[in-house]
Amino acid sequence: MKIVFKSPLQKVVMTGVCAALLAVLSQISIPLPTGVPVTLQTFAVALCGYMLGPGLGSLAVLAYLAIGAVGLPVFAGFSGGVGAFLGMSGGFLWGFFAISALCGLGTRIHNRPLSIVLGCGGLLVCHACGAAQFAFLTSSTFWQAALAVSVPFLLKDVISVALACFAAAAVVASLRRARLVDTL
Repeated sequence: MKIVFKSPLQKVVMTGVCAALLAVLSQISIPLPTGVPVTLQTFAVALCGYMLGPGLGSLAVLAYLAIGAVGLPVFAGFSGGVGAFLGMSGGFLWGFFAISALCGLGTRIHNRPLSIVLGCGGLLVCHACGAAQFAFLTSSTFWQAALAVSVPFLLKDVISVALACFAAAAVVASLRRARLVDTL
């Protein structure tokens, strides 16, 4: 279900709300010895894409990353700064764009299972980026890195993407019933 905003101000507000939601859900974090924590970021990034579409969803992710890059502690574990993009979990931060964009593209297809599959495609790109950067920083192979920081979390992240799809549909339906937005 694609949202049609009634004004440009609604676009700005909803993009900001999604970026803020991403910052809040990033703080629900379980640190792990690998340096890559378990968070609700995947759910939040997918929710941004499913709610706002590929353009605004990616813009919400960009706003979140920009806020973190300037040093505000919005990343997992209340961290921030440019160094986060260069650290052990930095590849995952870059990969968030793939999740939000592909989840957003899924909103244009009026087929929820296919929309979730597209979101999972974005998830695989994100995990590949995360594992690649982790491998580079730890001088390990890609597959060793993937087994350490990606594979153990794939099921949780696939569930997060699916739940985000259903949650976004519920939020959009509520916004439509409140006559705050229209849908296609």
